[in-house]
This record gives sequence, structure tokens and C-alpha cells, in this order.
Amino acid sequence: MHHPSLPPAAGLGLRLPHIRQVLAERPAIAWLEVHPENYFGGGANLAALTAIRADYPLSLHGVGLGLGSACGLDETHLGKFRSLIERLEPASVSEHLCWNRTPTECFNDLLPLPYSQAALDFMVAQVEQAQEALRRHLLIENLSSYVAFNEDAIPEGEFLAELARRSGCGLLLDLNNLYVNQHNLDRDARAAIEALPVQAVGEIHIAGFEEREDGLWLDTHGTPVSDAVWDLLAFALTHFGPRPVLLERDTHLPPLADLLTEIARAQTMLNAQETPV
Repeated sequence: MHHPSLPPAAGLGLRLPHIRQVLAERPAIAWLEVHPENYFGGGANLAALTAIRADYPLSLHGVGLGLGSACGLDETHLGKFRSLIERLEPASVSEHLCWNRTPTECFNDLLPLPYSQAALDFMVAQVEQAQEALRRHLLIENLSSYVAFNEDAIPEGEFLAELARRSGCGLLLDLNNLYVNQHNLDRDARAAIEALPVQAVGEIHIAGFEEREDGLWLDTHGTPVSDAVWDLLAFALTHFGPRPVLLERDTHLPPLADLLTEIARAQTMLNAQETPV
């Protein structure tokens, strides 16, 4: 089954406070990404997003499926997700390498899994099941984490590469998450990038983090992209070639014009990749 694809250009994570402005002004953005859970209920926001979809390639970036939850996938959530996919016909569908549920509770967070063989085997099965249920090829995003597990046995990049190879999924490479993990957990962000199969990386995310007084860095998506993450983007684009690059901003949301300035910087870097030396 053929589906449209995202352009190898800079896009924006569209948040609800900006949806009316985008609908009214139609700014020059190559593509947009939204969290599908915000539109499961229908109503005016979904109507506005449907209208926006007519003019922009759209990516649905799930935050609630909890693929790594040991209790299995939530069939109700899957059904709502699939209905939205069928309505909007997005160019890309993605989720996170995380868990968020037990049989009796659901957590409003993206919780990390150990990088173990058992977790890898489980995630492969879960991703295959989700792709079959949603009838779409998924991109799976690497997670920011604040703990290391005793069970960790596989480097992050190799874990992601093997997940893609065995399940057939693609990868959504979040550079801010890699950089936060490098600081908090002493991992090597560039080594993780180099471990990924070039053909598997379908999208790249950039965002900002915040530093706590105790030295821990939090992946809040609440600040401008740091210079170090811009440097990682340059490294990743050199390694993978041009890819769809998304700017995420979830908290302390600035005016849309400020985000467009950051997007323009990413687009300039993409353009440089496409220019023969």
C-alpha cells in the first residue's frame, strides 16, 4: 500500500495554541506534526487540523500507546489511532520506545525500558502488532531517560538498529534525547547515531532541555535548541543525508514567529547538505 512521505525539509510540531494562527495565516512550513491523542475526541480542533491537512504534509506522533507496556497494547487506543490515520492520511506515523501502563494504571509519561535482549524481543513483537493494527509502517523514537538499568546489555544505537531490522519499523532519531542521555547517563550520542542503519532513519527531532540545580538535565521541550544539539544535527545530516527535521516545543510556548526562526536555521543546514561541494 502506497502512502505519502514527508519531505526532507524542516517542519514544526504544531501545538493547540498555534493551530488557529496556522489555519488563518498558512505560514511557509514544509510539514507539520501533531500528537494524535489531542484529536481523538473530534470537535473543532480536529476540524481545524483536517483543514490544515489539505495544505501541509502531516505526521502523527503518538505519545500514549506505550508500546513497551508488559500488559500489552490498548485495543481502544489503537482503534482511535487507526481511525485518525484513516481520516487524515498522514505522511508519517510514529511512537516512542517506552511503556506507560500496568493492568490497572496508566501513567502520563514516557517511561524507559532496559536495553536488554528480553526487552528487545518484546518490543519487536509489540511493534509488529501495532503496525498490523494501524496498517502503517511506524517510526520508533529513542527516549530520554534518567536511570540506567542493571539489565542494560545492548548499547542504545545497537538496540534501535536491531529493533528496526527485526520488526521492519523505521526510526525517529531525537537528537535532544541523545544529548540529554549523554550528559545524564554518560552515553555517547555520536556513537549511537553511527550505529543506526542509514535507510532506517525516517525523521529527526530537535528540541530544548532544561538544567536543574542538581546537575540533572530534563528533556522538557521548553527552551530553544542548544548549540550542542545543533552540532549533533549537523553531524547526523552528514551521516544520513537530508531527512525530515522537526522542531519540537511543548512548554513555555513562544510566538510562532520565534519557532519559524529556528525552523529556518534547520532548513539552512538541510539546504547545505543538498548543495554539491
